[in-house]
Amino acid sequence: MASNSSESGEQQAATTKIQIYPTANSGISSFWKDKYEKDAKKYWDIFYKRHQDKFFKDRHYLDKEWGRHFNGPGGKVLLEVGCGAGNTIFPLRATYPDVFVHACDFSQRAISLVKSHKEYSETSVNAFVCDLTNDDLSKQIPSSSVDIVTMIFVLSAVSPEKMSLALQNIRKTLKERFTCKDQKISENFYVRGDGTRAFYFSEEYLAHLFEDNGFVTEEIGLCCKQVENRSRELVMNRRWIQGVFCVASMENDFDLSKSTPDRGSTEIEVKETATEVPLTVEFDLSEGLAAQMFGVSPSNDEVIDISFGDLNFKIKVLSKENQHTCRSTGLMLWESARLMASILVENPSITAGRRVLELGCGCSGICSMIAAQSAHLVVATDADASTLDLLTQNVSENLKSTQLDKLLVRTLHWGNQEHIDAIKKENDRGFDVIIGTDVTYISEAILPLFSTAAKLLSVDGASGVRSEPALILCHVLRRVDEPSILSAASQFGFRLVDRWPCSSPSRVQSIMTSWLSKIDSKDKIPSTALSILYFQRVKSDSDSQN
Repeated sequence: MASNSSESGEQQAATTKIQIYPTANSGISSFWKDKYEKDAKKYWDIFYKRHQDKFFKDRHYLDKEWGRHFNGPGGKVLLEVGCGAGNTIFPLRATYPDVFVHACDFSQRAISLVKSHKEYSETSVNAFVCDLTNDDLSKQIPSSSVDIVTMIFVLSAVSPEKMSLALQNIRKTLKERFTCKDQKISENFYVRGDGTRAFYFSEEYLAHLFEDNGFVTEEIGLCCKQVENRSRELVMNRRWIQGVFCVASMENDFDLSKSTPDRGSTEIEVKETATEVPLTVEFDLSEGLAAQMFGVSPSNDEVIDISFGDLNFKIKVLSKENQHTCRSTGLMLWESARLMASILVENPSITAGRRVLELGCGCSGICSMIAAQSAHLVVATDADASTLDLLTQNVSENLKSTQLDKLLVRTLHWGNQEHIDAIKKENDRGFDVIIGTDVTYISEAILPLFSTAAKLLSVDGASGVRSEPALILCHVLRRVDEPSILSAASQFGFRLVDRWPCSSPSRVQSIMTSWLSKIDSKDKIPSTALSILYFQRVKSDSDSQN
């Protein structure tokens, strides 16, 4: 037995020495480390080729886990990183149909699966391939435009040394806590639109502030109130700090050795002079808070007198001192609308006898009202209820009855098929001219904009470039650059026929040049940053079905 044990021990020792693979503690070789990193995309493509959309189950539980982040006024903008086959985004959109989703993945096959999903629509989902550790997300998504980012089993597939790069890339897309442009004075200290200022407190800061100046904190806490504006269908969560502070012992302020009363009488005096100082500090930049909480509703409108040739208009808009309190951009008159109105006045042939649709016209409706002077039919549209109310007032107060008969004010959310069908009932032949002024400043609205225009633009028209149905966009480029606009346009069959300012010196006889030649640039072109894009649509077999 001893001999057998000895032989067994020698065999084990020999076995230990003859080792083909390295031990688990040594890790894989540098060759394989580099290969797995370099070919990571290839392995994920193989994964989705093998499993298609069957590997991960739809994540319907996310509503229970994170539903509070998706609730609230207006549709949220979501970035789903590592979207795979869409097991997160499609269940979320089924529950929250107003959510717009940017969906990216390392694998081209995964993105193809998302785009082939029956619920996929370019108007609600922007799906693209992205290496989070290498590709700049801001080239696909405007900076500071995303409300929520979801990452489900994503970081675990990223090399630890590159995780920080991924998070920095994501961080650029998220909205900042405060979105007040050029309104920050110092840390937590901001200026309102009317020049008044507001400081944002924490409970700790406020307590220290009083205690360092001779007060005692008796009560302090965060107060929350939900305010509902039913007319605008908004629910706002208001927060402020409320505290009660008392004057501390007066020994710090008075030399008691000069006082004659004994200790007992001193205590009585202190008690008698101690005063409570209630303080309420509110977290809000908006003067609209008082109106919404206490029912105060002063008039916020102002009237602008504006003339184009022989046409004079009195336009009601939201006053400048109140514009910062309103979420709608449609309650003011933009420079692009002024320029487009001047062009329509000087070039009446653009709309004469034609069917005209204005997208996102705002409360002024100035372009629609000028078009109504000569057009066969004009439909002025916007998605905001308060904007449409003011637009209706402006139209009724500035147009004659004969013009009012051919100008219709309608609600139109881009991409909303019910609204599109309602517009088609007003005019089933489509529109010869569609106008949009400053409607390209929100990235997630670009695809719905062109989708809607494609469905409502007429497929018929007289021969000749200038007579064919056209989409005209006048704007100042802000958060969405021109290549992104042109890319979205091409997805819905639009081709750029002309632009202003003209980038090609040889095109001196272009449509835009002839239009603008009639305008005194010094007086009627309000900003050098303005530009115009003139689109026509490439006809396809599906047009007759729309």
